Amino acid sequence: MHLPRVVAAAATAVLATGVGLVAANEASAAAGCRVVYTVNQWSTGFTGSVALTNLGDPITNGWRLEWNFAGNQRITQGWSGTFAQSGQHVTVTNPSWGASLPTNGSVNLGFNADYSGTNATPASFTLNGTVCTGSAGPTDPGPSPSDPGPSPSDPGPPPTGNKVDNPYSGVQGYRNPEWQAKANAEPGGSRVSNNPTAVWLDRIAAIEGTDGSSSNGSMGVRDHLDQALAQGAGYIQFVIYNLPGRDCSALASNGELGVNDLPRYKAEYIDPIAAIQADSKYASLRIINIIEIDSLPNLTTNTNVATCATMKANGGYVQGVGYALNKLGALGNTYNYVDAAHHGWIGWDSNFNPTAQVMLEAARASGSVNNVHGFITNTANYSALTEPYFTISSSVNGTSVRQSKWVDWNQYVDEQSFAQAFRTHLVSIGFNSGIGMLIDTSRNGWGGSARPTGPSTATTVDAFVNGSRIDRRIHPGNWCNQSGAGLGERPRSAPASGIDAYVWVKPPGESDGSSTLIPNDEGKGFDRMCDPTYTGNERNGNNLTGALSGAPISGAWFSAQFRELMANAYPPLS
Repeated sequence: MHLPRVVAAAATAVLATGVGLVAANEASAAAGCRVVYTVNQWSTGFTGSVALTNLGDPITNGWRLEWNFAGNQRITQGWSGTFAQSGQHVTVTNPSWGASLPTNGSVNLGFNADYSGTNATPASFTLNGTVCTGSAGPTDPGPSPSDPGPSPSDPGPPPTGNKVDNPYSGVQGYRNPEWQAKANAEPGGSRVSNNPTAVWLDRIAAIEGTDGSSSNGSMGVRDHLDQALAQGAGYIQFVIYNLPGRDCSALASNGELGVNDLPRYKAEYIDPIAAIQADSKYASLRIINIIEIDSLPNLTTNTNVATCATMKANGGYVQGVGYALNKLGALGNTYNYVDAAHHGWIGWDSNFNPTAQVMLEAARASGSVNNVHGFITNTANYSALTEPYFTISSSVNGTSVRQSKWVDWNQYVDEQSFAQAFRTHLVSIGFNSGIGMLIDTSRNGWGGSARPTGPSTATTVDAFVNGSRIDRRIHPGNWCNQSGAGLGERPRSAPASGIDAYVWVKPPGESDGSSTLIPNDEGKGFDRMCDPTYTGNERNGNNLTGALSGAPISGAWFSAQFRELMANAYPPLS
């Protein structure tokens, strides 16, 4: 169990709506806006979060938010907009990639500031000259006494408490009946089919359910939530996975939304999911949302890929993740865990802190770092939980294992040590000290006859590492349908310090991607890293991929892989 969650030191909010002109060239437009302003302060400084929603007609030519501080507050750094301050007056204009603000569209701004004395909330805000007072101007008279308030898809400011420290603790997880049926159809599959797995929402159609799909079942979000209630489950896990320009460096898991489809992502994907999860019918469930696998780390390590460079430049990943965190984190029974790649991706010094900073930027874009309950590592990957026969401090005849080709100067050799260290670093840069980590152990057991039984006696560092490591991949950069992999630790809560749970977020038996090109209508491409004949690229040291042959498209059932995972499980299956 990690440390108890800490609530922000001080928080205030202003909700308002206004009447007036949105812009000089839109004099006939209905105007209005809402601002939620919160702070997390200490003795001489604070972090401010400003959630701005346009309640009037669409803004297409740029927006400008203004306010006056009441005291001597001085902004030192801002993000998700261009900040300027003159005396007490603050002006924030749109970033180059975010000039449009549609009706009911939101932007989440953040800043760091100094102050002394009191730190009062600004009295009012204006959007393009219109005072923000919380409704849509003359065409919308605002809430009536019988108005129930914000809709479920607009849950308002982040919560300040009432969530449990570890949502996995003390309750039963949801068992997806569609995955269970596939597992039970395999010889011996009933030995593992009662383990909880996550439901992947990898396109808009998955929200309602996708009859006839090869990579999703027919059940939608409500169906799964209703089934979780029927099971008496305490928690349910959803993978939020549909960013514009999704998974910019891996074609096998590309998605349906283009690089400029952030408005669709917000309105057609996140908002409907949030509306369903907000239904009071599901208030007894702990709803765990795993946020956008492999997205933010790509902005650190893979901007040499054109689509990744585009997503970094247009802010789509940061703003998309921020929006998801804001909408889903505002509900009283939801828990957001952001994907944090794995040690074989960001375990080097050059990637470790830059990736953490991108995650902080996205969290602040959500309006509050408290919208992040924790992080998950190794999602849909194969990195060993622990390496029992060598550590990062091991050496051979005075040569550190970091110099081996396998470790390649990484600071970590396994996933648990990385997850614990990354958590400590995330807290040090501004995340809540109560965050916890998840580790996906669905395919990192590496058992079977090839598993070493002790440290190697080799006298060269490469031979020692290769003979000692339980991760039997050809290269730690190999990620697709790995030959020889096995089921890892079964899902359980609080297994180690700082770790909320071992989880099976990637359901065993669901393919990472097709071995050959398979045309489909789900937006999923063909990645050569899933081709067992491919000799690799610079990201896997120009090695063979180690992928299984005969694989279907990502998310579809892969019987041969599931049987191999069971055969190589560690701990072994009884």
